[in-house]
Amino acid sequence: MSTSASGDSIAPKLMPTVGIPLRMFIPLAARYGAVPLQPGVAGDPVARLLIALVAVALLVVVGKFVLSLAWRLITIGIVVVAVLYLLSTLGLV
Repeated sequence: MSTSASGDSIAPKLMPTVGIPLRMFIPLAARYGAVPLQPGVAGDPVARLLIALVAVALLVVVGKFVLSLAWRLITIGIVVVAVLYLLSTLGLV
């Protein structure tokens, strides 16, 4: 099977075509050139530990904010439902 300049497949006349270009099956690294991974700062075990601790600290800070917001919303919901319940039992709603 030959390919055109754009990388699309040119199927023989007897075979049905499915319309998938041949370039879809070529890995990205082979098409564009692979960039080797460099360990850099994360190659050192102590640096990895520091990165992990900073990530956990960020998760804790974000989680604390989300939980405080969630508690406020739950408290407001409880108060609203309680007021509606009391008004409905008194026959005002």
